[in-house]
Amino acid sequence: MDMLTTTQITEAGLADWRKLGQGLHARYLVDGFVAGAAFVSAVGEAGDTVGHHPRVTIGTTYVDLVLLSDDAVHRDDEGTEHVVDWVTQKDVDLARRITGIAGEHGLEADPAAVTGIELALDTARAATIAPFWAALLTGGTDAMGRGSIGDDVRDATARVPILWFQGTDEHETPRQRFHLDVWVAPEVADQRIAAAVAAGGVVVDDSQAPSFTVLADQDGNRACVCTSLPSAENP
Repeated sequence: MDMLTTTQITEAGLADWRKLGQGLHARYLVDGFVAGAAFVSAVGEAGDTVGHHPRVTIGTTYVDLVLLSDDAVHRDDEGTEHVVDWVTQKDVDLARRITGIAGEHGLEADPAAVTGIELALDTARAATIAPFWAALLTGGTDAMGRGSIGDDVRDATARVPILWFQGTDEHETPRQRFHLDVWVAPEVADQRIAAAVAAGGVVVDDSQAPSFTVLADQDGNRACVCTSLPSAENP
């Protein structure tokens, strides 16, 4: 299936779900592990009927779900097709079904609580260093470029955060090369930024907000708060 644009995902009106990074994320609040397991079982049965399932994390008070397709089709500027990890219509359709199942189980969604973490590494030599990072993080190089049109390290089982490489000119250390991308629901981005600032951080660059805002800690280490919304400069 073709990958959906962020606009198409937004227009789908998935009240319980937020797009963070590549996928759709939802958190449902449950009254105990058994209730969560029963909900997950029902979600699994729904997934069986369409041959597609979410990634699930279950705790005593919540169930976290992530929906994305590993066969989404991306077409580059030349019209060449690439198979990537992204949201497709089957994810949107299953998200709607899961929302209905949650209602049947009397569960409430907590979209403001969903968060995704990605690692970003500045480098001028992504293709050279990506095999090292894939092997270090996952034990082999199969994760390098999986589900991506670049050299991203993406473990199929999500044991570790995605590592992506941000192109840059050659530069000497100790300039910071790593930074965190913290993905949150758009409606809580300002709150998350304000909390970081109240804790001693500073906003370094908000010119691309609400797409991403660059912050730094007291030592100058940088991180980005990211949302699925476009920047004000590039709507």
